[in-house]
Amino acid sequence: MNTRSASPYEPLPGRVGHVAGIESLTLDGYRHYFGFDHRSDLVVSPLIDDPAAMAAFAAAHLRQSDGPRDRAYWAALVADAVDGSALADDDGEREFTTDGLRTELPEPGGHLLYLLDAATDLDPATDLPADLARACERLDRAGPEDDDFADTVDDCLETVAVHGPLHHPDEWTVARGYLTAAIATLPGNWGLLFTPLAEGLTRIP
Repeated sequence: MNTRSASPYEPLPGRVGHVAGIESLTLDGYRHYFGFDHRSDLVVSPLIDDPAAMAAFAAAHLRQSDGPRDRAYWAALVADAVDGSALADDDGEREFTTDGLRTELPEPGGHLLYLLDAATDLDPATDLPADLARACERLDRAGPEDDDFADTVDDCLETVAVHGPLHHPDEWTVARGYLTAAIATLPGNWGLLFTPLAEGLTRIP
């Protein structure tokens, strides 16, 4: 049986053939679907706003543990992704607005940061600006080459959210530096979700 179906969406570079499920989010009230490799915490498709197109993409480029499956199989998983998620317990975590992304920093440890980390091609050890590493040293916190760097980003974001960037410039250097660099390496059309956040970062002193 031929399980591959024509899809108008190109796969993300290097992310073809993953064992994956289907997740979804809404942006300004419009639902977008995407493939997600839960074992690797990795986004494995572009954002796709049409259920049939998502099923066709999955049939062509994704698989289940027992191999490829047909479009009808994936269509059922796409439908399930509307009301359920293996990534977020609360539907509100999967709902975003352009205005909110432009005006609010991501919640430390929240779903938006998780998606960014899962989608980005950033290598923190090599792709972050030097001033960020120096700020981590001054703060005596884990730097980009350390396993606990994600905790540093979360703590810096929380400090900036509570006290503002002007009073904590090193924390702001870390938070803004990481977010800006990560967004710049997003594959496919994931900028649909994160470009407003990048725009908002440029407006904060």
